[in-house]
Amino acid sequence: MVGAAFAVMFAGFGVGYSFGAFFTELEREFAARRGDLAIVFSISGALYFGLGLPSGAAADRWGPRRVALLGMLIMSAGLVLASRADALWQIYLASGLGIGIGVGFSYVPSLGAVQPWFVRRRAFASGIAIAGIGAGTLAIPPLTAWLVEGLGWRASYLVLAAGTLLVGGGGALLLDSRPQRRGLGPDGQPAPREAGPRTVTGVDFRTAVRSRPFRLMAFAAFLTSFGIFTPFVHLAPDAIDLGATPAMAAALLGIIGAGSILGRFVIGSAADRLGRRRALIAVVAAQAVLLLFWAVADRYWMLALFAGAFGVSYGGYVALMPTLCADFFGARAIGAVMGAVFSSVSIGCLLGPPIAGFAFDALGSYTWPVGGCAALATLAAAVTLRLPDPERWTAAH
Repeated sequence: MVGAAFAVMFAGFGVGYSFGAFFTELEREFAARRGDLAIVFSISGALYFGLGLPSGAAADRWGPRRVALLGMLIMSAGLVLASRADALWQIYLASGLGIGIGVGFSYVPSLGAVQPWFVRRRAFASGIAIAGIGAGTLAIPPLTAWLVEGLGWRASYLVLAAGTLLVGGGGALLLDSRPQRRGLGPDGQPAPREAGPRTVTGVDFRTAVRSRPFRLMAFAAFLTSFGIFTPFVHLAPDAIDLGATPAMAAALLGIIGAGSILGRFVIGSAADRLGRRRALIAVVAAQAVLLLFWAVADRYWMLALFAGAFGVSYGGYVALMPTLCADFFGARAIGAVMGAVFSSVSIGCLLGPPIAGFAFDALGSYTWPVGGCAALATLAAAVTLRLPDPERWTAAH
């Protein structure tokens, strides 16, 4: 299950976060402003998480395999259509909607499928699965930049479509959220004799979303989303403005991916021992500090340092959020609960990158928009501090 979820997220997010590699070519092809182009990524990113609730609920009902496979098929079709675009609005529809719907239908179902298989090492297992996002971000944007340079942006979209169908679709076919069907319980233990194939523990969706931990996690996720996704759109153009080549700029996205892999393994493993709530507070606070560092960076090496450290904090963050959902609310409605938390991210993802782009168009600098993201991340850290201890909260409720 961990490997299958890894493959789905490797293909989906790796391709989605490769948009920066197309940025300069699309800017030239359609004579577009940065704010206009950032809308493409914002449409996708908003759907990644805005569709979390319906896709998670659908996975709870019909199984993650069907929902995630549908997502990979839609994403591949969108990439094919993007290769034939003759106007920027067609990129909005084909790339923005296609990638967004595809990842939105596959992310929460694939990650939710992992949770029922683990309890003791849940954060570590989730970290390995979500490392697919980091590995995809490490490998696919530089590969895309190389493809765009050698084949052009249209042919590159077709190559990505084929890869998405092969890797992401193949992973989706292996997903299964019910270990009881195989005679297993969490952590590889035998299933209890009285447990039927559909026996799961935890609270229902309605009870979960009315709780204080849910409200705090959703609000904190909304605040952090502005700063999490802005680098994926604007870090590469910022590097080019400082004199970097397109390949060097695309490499920054790969550095984020490498850092996120490290964050998912190291922070995910440490959180199982030291406490997942404490680890979440630490990574959110780290994001605030790092975004402030980016706001004042004026050298390529500073952007590279930011990319690596930001990747570590980002990787830890996305590994911890689903595990805390399972810690608080159990596996009964894990897909829908995770989807509802991540839906709050969609607003910040939709607004953050375009606001940063239009602010750059007006001011000629990323200092103020990135500084604003740092301020929101600081507020998110304060909100996260108010989360109760999961064990004590579940025992009391």
